[in-house]
Amino acid sequence: MSRERGPRRLRRLDRSVLIAASVTALSLTASGCVVVHGEREILPSATKAEAAKALQQFTTAYNKAEKAYDISLEADHVSGALSDILEARLKASKATSPGGNPSYTPLELSDAKFTIPKKAGWPRWFVADAAANKGGSARWVFVFSRNSLSEPWEATYLTLMAPGDVPKFRTDKDGWAEAVPANSAELAVAPADLSKAYANYLKNGGNTFADGLNTSKWRADRAKEAKKPGLVRQYIDEPRTNGDYAPLALRTADGGALVFFTTHHFEKQTAYTGTTLVAPNKAVEALTEGEIKQSLTMEIVSNEAALTPKKGAGKVDVLGRIQGLTSAKGE
Repeated sequence: MSRERGPRRLRRLDRSVLIAASVTALSLTASGCVVVHGEREILPSATKAEAAKALQQFTTAYNKAEKAYDISLEADHVSGALSDILEARLKASKATSPGGNPSYTPLELSDAKFTIPKKAGWPRWFVADAAANKGGSARWVFVFSRNSLSEPWEATYLTLMAPGDVPKFRTDKDGWAEAVPANSAELAVAPADLSKAYANYLKNGGNTFADGLNTSKWRADRAKEAKKPGLVRQYIDEPRTNGDYAPLALRTADGGALVFFTTHHFEKQTAYTGTTLVAPNKAVEALTEGEIKQSLTMEIVSNEAALTPKKGAGKVDVLGRIQGLTSAKGE
């Protein structure tokens, strides 16, 4: 799986505002065997039974990893942004509690619904959303993907959404959903461009995104925190679109799309001369390299789900965002 580790571009932070393999199906006919190539044929990404099994296997592995604070127990069932977030969090938890979490309450998912696109080529993927015993009334919305038949299904994205925010998807007569191409020009923002557009919005503002918790409020909160007595915060926001971080989009009933995508963030805290910094908490301290004296640079990975309308039909609405500190550097 494709991953990038460790703080990057740290030197820039001081001088800028910071922060297919083929699937082969054999069909017997009167004339013999006909080979159908999955990279060309439009096929469902999975059966509903396969999707349900993937969700169950993830949940079992997730609970084992969370209880032991050991990412290796779920490494075969996560990838992309979700893997980065979980791995760093478990690493930090392990550092502060080496014996794991003996009081851990297992995650229980119920009322699972599966939206499976019919598509050609890899990756194959599908969306699962379920109620849970954690997160209040929110639906846990996952994207599972894999790049070949020999690979296990991996949870690549996870977003918590209010039940009413999970959109209705367009399906055909057999119930299969429609995957939206990454370069689709019919949407307000093409899925391939959404990560870049979001990173640009966080820096400069604009009219692409609807106001909300993950857009205008986040920008306002950052502006408020940017300069406080004795401390300056700087931010850099970057798109993340390669490999396991590639955006995935499903057609909604109204012709728009629900797009899952990743962004990459840096926050640098610098203390005024004559003052010193300390780690905000033990989790940050556990993920920090170097000694925190006058500055702390934190690297954060975030995955988002956004409702993207047809071109000219409105603004992009970021429905949910889960992020996690993945590393930090003290200086």
